[in-house]
Amino acid sequence: MKLILKLIAGIVFGILLGLFAPEWMTRILLTFKVLFGELLFFTIPLLILFFITSGIAGLPRESGRLLGRTLGTAYLSTIVAGVLAFLVAAVVVPMLSAGVPAPPPQNGAVLEPFVELEIPPLLGIMTALATAFIFGLGITATDAHQLKGLFDQGRDVISKLLVVVIIPLLPFYIAGVFAELAASGTVFETLRTFGVVLVLAIALHWVWISVLFTIAGLRAGKSPVTLIRNMLPAYFTALGTMSSAATIPVTLQSTRNNGVRREISSFTVPLCATTHLAGSTITIVACTVAVMVLHDALAVPSLWDMLPFIFMLGIVMLAAPGVPGGAVMSAIALLTSMLGFGETAVALMIALYMAQDSFGTACNVTGDGAIAVMIDEAAGEQASEAKST
Repeated sequence: MKLILKLIAGIVFGILLGLFAPEWMTRILLTFKVLFGELLFFTIPLLILFFITSGIAGLPRESGRLLGRTLGTAYLSTIVAGVLAFLVAAVVVPMLSAGVPAPPPQNGAVLEPFVELEIPPLLGIMTALATAFIFGLGITATDAHQLKGLFDQGRDVISKLLVVVIIPLLPFYIAGVFAELAASGTVFETLRTFGVVLVLAIALHWVWISVLFTIAGLRAGKSPVTLIRNMLPAYFTALGTMSSAATIPVTLQSTRNNGVRREISSFTVPLCATTHLAGSTITIVACTVAVMVLHDALAVPSLWDMLPFIFMLGIVMLAAPGVPGGAVMSAIALLTSMLGFGETAVALMIALYMAQDSFGTACNVTGDGAIAVMIDEAAGEQASEAKST
């Protein structure tokens, strides 16, 4: 929660600086934004390469059908949640933003940074993604433990960079973006859309939680309301930790309170903590639509055009870093390569996502409990079939 407060402070500071400070002060902050953006976009392909490779190589190979069923259910939940978010956001966000004209610019000159420095990434986005899949699947197939250790250590290095450098400096980066928006006169329209999409995302989280537990309740013959009530400790713990991994102990206890067998919960909950990201997907998709509405250069695509992005999003976020904002950091690659997002659009995405990261994580964690109930029921049916044969 401290990070959210820092981001809010950065937004307020940036707006005040852009509205009232001398131009040279705004340009200093803009210079930081540009330099930090170069570091951020340099890091993203490395994050994709090391985290996805390590995540795929680290998936358990035992449990056969249950592993496939769990991964399939988690991925399907993530994808359908993303489609739902797009269908709702594509209607609601433009409708609520319509009729609000953008204010005229406060000054005619476009502010420029004092210094610009280009840091070309070592890999392209899609090259990093393809390489991650080749090595991840290859390590799993060949049991290349030394190679897996190399990618695990690379993941740790990038994670350290995120925790020590990038995440702490994000508030200043966001401040630079909002200072630029304030100086150009478009900041208040942006804030209005922010409020709409944040409320919309949280509402969609609870819609999807209700859908998952209704399905789980029907399969298990249990009350969805009771199942959700038993998962509330995990939901509120995730609000505070902003981490699915850190919430695993509470999630395990909550799923067992729902009658899930210990051996099933011990298998499904840790696995879903890194593979089931329905809440994060809902937020990223809704925020994507909001940013496109704010930018005249970005047209909101049709569902058919958006589907490849949603499908890839469910994969790219696999084993997202266990740090606040890990999901959106992974998604930046797709936003830039598939949807044409520029630096300002990416910065708005980060600000929007981070403002509700804890709610998205709480939705992920709570949904893990529904999947655990479904897999427990499927395992029982599988055991009954084995006995009958």
